[in-house]
Amino acid sequence: MNARVIPIANAAPDVGTAYGKPVPTYRKELTEVGAGTPMGELLRRYWHPIGLASDATDTPSKLRVLGEDLILFRDKSGRPGLVYPHCAHRGTSLFYGKVEEQGIRCCYHGWVVDVQGRCVEQPCERGGNSLARERLRQPWYPVQELYGLIWAYMGPPEKKPVLPRYECLDNLDPGESLEVNDRSIGGGGPQIIDCNWLQHYENLVDPFHVVVLHSTFSGTQFVDAMALMPEVSWETVELGVKTTSVRNLDDGTVFRRVSQAGMPTLRVIPSPRVGKYGRVESLGWILPIDDEHFRIYVVGRVGEPGELARMRSRQNGKLWEELTEAEHQQSPGDYEAMISQGKFAKHSEEHLATSDRGVVMLRKYLQKQLDVVARGDNPAGVSFDANAAPVFFDAGNFLEKP
Repeated sequence: MNARVIPIANAAPDVGTAYGKPVPTYRKELTEVGAGTPMGELLRRYWHPIGLASDATDTPSKLRVLGEDLILFRDKSGRPGLVYPHCAHRGTSLFYGKVEEQGIRCCYHGWVVDVQGRCVEQPCERGGNSLARERLRQPWYPVQELYGLIWAYMGPPEKKPVLPRYECLDNLDPGESLEVNDRSIGGGGPQIIDCNWLQHYENLVDPFHVVVLHSTFSGTQFVDAMALMPEVSWETVELGVKTTSVRNLDDGTVFRRVSQAGMPTLRVIPSPRVGKYGRVESLGWILPIDDEHFRIYVVGRVGEPGELARMRSRQNGKLWEELTEAEHQQSPGDYEAMISQGKFAKHSEEHLATSDRGVVMLRKYLQKQLDVVARGDNPAGVSFDANAAPVFFDAGNFLEKP
């Protein structure tokens, strides 16, 4: 017996299927950091931390910063240097060079260049020097040391600003000292995070994900108070976008948390573990390694050694690298949320809501800074005054009476 098919009259087609979905796109002007790109040129107008001070040694090390491959070393006189990896003579990598008093010696023909790229010795040339030696320059970048970090300026030489200082790191409370960390505190995962830097930068102005991702969805990853839904306001300020989150606690007090995404890549984020109330205790810098990888350097005031490292998020008492794949799936954190967006977040597929106002404001702010640089002007936070006061942020965790 044949089954009878009864057609459904005027059946509407399925709506919202993935068939024919457009190829997603992302905002290249906000994400790509290579030389000559809009964001790459904006970021090159600032100093960036490229390593711990202890990373610069008499053994050359490879770095990748803003899409550029570089060699970091410290000559035998104690000066750090950052140079293009290929020797100006025949292109051999200076990674295989030998560090000496005056600079780094290429393994191939022995040319020596100093920390400013000057060629100071050519042993194979008659008399030890060629007529061209004075005109030679190994491409290099200026570096300075501050707060236990090596900082590099990779922009136009004539627009090099002073390396800024920060009030929250300069003014220590009694018993405090500074601690530096290169384990990407705040990234929620490994030291090198394999997605675009903007995905983390925008995370700084999204306080609502703390309530869901870090509190109710994956369990309490910080403290119980962070699970309360806050009243949130955002404000565009000189150096970025400031977020204020207000929570009314059960004892009648008010927990006011102020944070900021600052220029150029600053994490002005008070500890989510809320070990104590008061002004922000640490600053972090997101370093775009290239378009698809970044890392975070953090400097903070601590009362005892190791305190900064303990800010790293934990799930069931475990650090990220101690969790199994199943535990990562069951209890994701910032890392899983960010990298699952893809190497680049798919901006064309987003449906932003009112809770994303901070993200919208930050993108507009960054676009404004891109326009400033395109006009030939100086972006926000760039100073040429060596006597300028340390940069101040009014961020922190504050407990107040109503």
